Amino acid sequence: MTFTDYFHSLDLNNLVKRSESISQAECERLLNKPKLQLSDFPVLLSPNMQSYLEPLAQRAQAITIQRFGKTMSLFAPMYLSNWCYNRCTYCGFSMELDYERVVLSDEEILKEAKALSSTGIQHVLLLTGEAPDKAGVDYIEHAVRLIKPYFSSIGIEIQPLKTVEYQRLIKAGVDTLTVYQETYHKESYMIYHLSGKKSRFDHRLETLDRGGEAGFHRLNLGALLGLYEWRYEALAIAHHIDYLKKRYWKSKFGISFPRIKSFVGQFDVQYPISDKELVQYICAFRLLFPDLGISLSTRESETLRNQLIHLGITSMSAGSHTEPGGYSGSDATCQFDISDERSVEDVCQYLHTQGFDPMLKDWDLQLVSD
Repeated sequence: MTFTDYFHSLDLNNLVKRSESISQAECERLLNKPKLQLSDFPVLLSPNMQSYLEPLAQRAQAITIQRFGKTMSLFAPMYLSNWCYNRCTYCGFSMELDYERVVLSDEEILKEAKALSSTGIQHVLLLTGEAPDKAGVDYIEHAVRLIKPYFSSIGIEIQPLKTVEYQRLIKAGVDTLTVYQETYHKESYMIYHLSGKKSRFDHRLETLDRGGEAGFHRLNLGALLGLYEWRYEALAIAHHIDYLKKRYWKSKFGISFPRIKSFVGQFDVQYPISDKELVQYICAFRLLFPDLGISLSTRESETLRNQLIHLGITSMSAGSHTEPGGYSGSDATCQFDISDERSVEDVCQYLHTQGFDPMLKDWDLQLVSD
């Protein structure tokens, strides 16, 4: 059974209704419960739980310090291409947008790797649009081998692949797979994804199964907040994580909470999530999954990121660029605008003032290599 089979057996709409009907008394009882289960998650997400954000946040912070200490892993994205054959209404790489597309050459990839690694970053996330003939498996595998001497950890966020293709990339030096379903609400998914391979909802839903079978050290997932109601997305993700943890127990797991940001096109966000709701979202996942990695991107503002690091965050991007060649001076079109433009050094300095130990390297593939 894949996650698709399990997912379609869930009644997420009913779980959302249950969450919305939770009483304050139920919220108070849950806050005093020593160990939480998946069945408790609707309570953590309930509107009435917003009256208890302070104790919720305190518990999330205590769990994070207990499990991770006051450390913060830093990473950065590195875009190899902005070519894409999908038409997605919310994305700056959508194929109908008219601008010059870029695929980095070997020389440009090495230039980017050197520029990024010079900032101290040792954890890199490689990204492309979904255009297999422009930046397919062969190209990405070659890029991984080129940059491997410059980074201790290499992750990918690319088009969904077959298990054997993921195994090739693991052998080349990739340790982490990130796949966002974008939205778990199928009807909305089909509205946003107009054409291209990404319009196959179930195929994308099974991608992390293929990644788990391939043997990635870490599997990261999430939803793009703003595409549908956030409680629905949170409940779907919680069930997805629970399924993955049981089936691919050798892997570690992480989640991110990206909110839609402005880009070269136009998109009207129908389901905005407030800062207060985002805090509840993050704390809920920390309480349910104490060992889960939780990432925070530069989509959020400097001010908000400074506040959120105390609530369960274990890794954050720093000094980010979302355009191919951005670290070495390219003027290519970006996927979306970033909101926190601080350098890696500035982020590290702020973390130190808050008592955190910034971790530029906390993993090395050689530690588990034959």
